[in-house]
Parts: sequence; structure tokens; C-alpha cells
Amino acid sequence: QVQLVESGGGLVQAGGSLRLSCAASGLTFSSFAMGWFRQAPGKEREFVAGINWRGNTAYGDSVKDRFTASIDNARSTTDLQMNNLKPEDTAVYFCAVGRTLGGSYAYWGQGTPVTVSS
Repeated sequence: QVQLVESGGGLVQAGGSLRLSCAASGLTFSSFAMGWFRQAPGKEREFVAGINWRGNTAYGDSVKDRFTASIDNARSTTDLQMNNLKPEDTAVYFCAVGRTLGGSYAYWGQGTPVTVSS
């Protein structure tokens, strides 16, 4: 059974930084992608960033050049470094695992809240 646990969310002022982490357990396949999504109150879930086991990355337009995803294949963990945070980045951030970077994500974490104050 695949389980994902996110950590690192919290409250930060605009312009600040946060680093989210996601640890996956129970993965039985060697090639996979880990993605980050977010959902703000009253809004639909939004793709933030993704990274696969080869280190290939993809980013949502609103976070390009500010957020960076990294992966540790041996530990099945992914981090999301978020810099120059803006109030509009406020959301619950979810980690997810799928087979490919551009495909669907079958496993999801519980989410960690990020609040950016102005």
C-alpha cells in the first residue's frame, strides 16, 4: 500500500521561503513521478510541479522560476523549495505519485497547509 506524508507547511510572509517534503512508502515500481498540487479555498486543484525518477521536471506557469522540485530516488522522497512566496500561493499543498510525469497520479498525501501573509 502506497502512503505519502507531506511536511514543511506553515505561515510565512510574502517574499519568504518554505521547503515542503514528501516521503513515499510502499512503492513497488522503480520508475515513477512525484507531483505537487495545491488547492486554495473555493478554487480547483492546481498542478504546481512534478519530477520523475530521472530528474525531469515540470512546473505550473504561476510558480516557474520561484519553485524547485527535487527527488531522492533511494529514499523515495521529493522536496519542493518555494522562494519569493506570494499571498496567492496560499493553499493546501498535496504530494502525489504516478507512473509518468505527464500522466495521472494515483496516490495522494493528506496535504500540508501553506499560508503567505502580505
